[in-house]
Amino acid sequence: MDVEILSRIQFAFTIAFHYIYPTFSIGLGLFLVIVQLFWLKTRRPIYHNMARFWTRIFGLTFAVGVASGIVMEFEFGTNWATYSRFVGDVFGSPLAIEGLYAFFLESGFLAVLLFGWDKVGPYTHFFATLMVCLGSHFSAVWIVVANSWMQTPAGYYLAEKVKVTADGLQHPMTADLAAGTFTIKEIPLPADYIVQPEHLDNVRAVITDFWGMVLNPSSVDRLIHVTLGCWLAGAFLVISISSYYLLRKRHTQFAKTSLKIALVFGTVASLLQLWSADSTARGVAENQPVKLAAIEGLAESQTEAPLGIVGLVTWEKDAEGNIIGINESSIKIKGLLSILVDGDYLDMEKASQTEVKGLYELPSDEFIKARHPDATPEEIAKLRPDYWPNVPVVFQTYHIMIACGMALIGITVLACVLWKLGLLFNLNKKWVRAFLWLLVISVFIPQIANQAGWFTAEMGRQPWIVYEVLKTSEGLSQAVKAHQVLSSLIGFFLIYTLLFFVFLYTLDRKIKHGPKDDESIEVLPERWQKLVKIEHGPTLDE
Repeated sequence: MDVEILSRIQFAFTIAFHYIYPTFSIGLGLFLVIVQLFWLKTRRPIYHNMARFWTRIFGLTFAVGVASGIVMEFEFGTNWATYSRFVGDVFGSPLAIEGLYAFFLESGFLAVLLFGWDKVGPYTHFFATLMVCLGSHFSAVWIVVANSWMQTPAGYYLAEKVKVTADGLQHPMTADLAAGTFTIKEIPLPADYIVQPEHLDNVRAVITDFWGMVLNPSSVDRLIHVTLGCWLAGAFLVISISSYYLLRKRHTQFAKTSLKIALVFGTVASLLQLWSADSTARGVAENQPVKLAAIEGLAESQTEAPLGIVGLVTWEKDAEGNIIGINESSIKIKGLLSILVDGDYLDMEKASQTEVKGLYELPSDEFIKARHPDATPEEIAKLRPDYWPNVPVVFQTYHIMIACGMALIGITVLACVLWKLGLLFNLNKKWVRAFLWLLVISVFIPQIANQAGWFTAEMGRQPWIVYEVLKTSEGLSQAVKAHQVLSSLIGFFLIYTLLFFVFLYTLDRKIKHGPKDDESIEVLPERWQKLVKIEHGPTLDE
């Protein structure tokens, strides 16, 4: 494999591994705020007990997330140096804000959250918990902003460095001029300028509108979608561990109370995610029509475009092995894709007449002609697949994400119905125990959905690293070699595998140790005890 494929695999592997842990941390952070609010309102020691136990789990996920995330910052310089220089002015801003403000806010109060139980009062500790939660969400904001700009760049212009002589004439940087006879200046390029690989050493993106960059066309939708995915990851981690305790008949009161809070949290997040997915998909249809056609396996432009439920997409190739189209076979709902793209659910018949562009017309002839001025219509048709993502892969990852999202809605709603009917904790029934085991393993579902969603988003914009501006192949470092990337990839795999097993081992020990079952006032720090009224403040069971 060449250096581009290996570098993409390396970055995909490191970010996929890292992404497991911030999702847990963000979701658990909000859960801790909710639990401590229950404690401050009811003054029941069980909520203090819950807060202490889930804080220990939070601390573990935070630690592994930090350790696994550092590597990616170095990869920008080692594997993607050309990209880093090209977007440094734009990409560096949100990442710097994330590091200087969001991460320091989170880590600054983390010590109080983890170790301040016996050293500060309950309100101070709650404030620290709130700041850690806010910091983790604030961190996600700037990471998603940076990534969203790559999907829908805005608030910038392209500039080129040139040599300017005393008479005001501009010369390219490659011009051979005598030393001292020129100065180097950066001049804006025309809005329709197309990046040329040979000019990359002297061309870069420059911010013109900071908030235009932050609020680029996809950032708000993607931020909401990502945050809700994190909430689901945290909620289902609590659901899983609590269900395990119930099945083992350990820490029963603790498990019931934790499970109920997490179920409400998870149900709200899963239903909001359905709304968010709808809004995000319409944004993709407007800003990245090639990605939409790819994730739906839509070859021909059409009205009453169908929505694929499950199926298979394969490449269609000519005798020489060149991609000329796709073959798609799936179960579909006629007209639903057009309705979703239009968004008018009050007049679905009219909405179904919305035309959705297919891959055979994307990108447009004008787009390809601008990049290949001498291409004939026949050559344009042959060049078009070069601007498609890996359709067979993104079709599957997208539908895996959707399937997981619907499963999460079904599981949470069903669990809430069983809770309402008084059946959720009836362990004498075999089917209830089976459902609790489903809740135990359901912790994997939001993680699969999050990973599939990220793969869809990132692979769906290929071959672009900055959508329709800079190709992925053009963002590579010129010095790095394939064997160097391969050796570091193997090293990362070994280290991350070890780190993953350490995480599982430590998590298992914390689960086996469990929380304290004693609800008496003595389990609280001394300065907290005066706030407790054991006889007041019902639990969720009461």
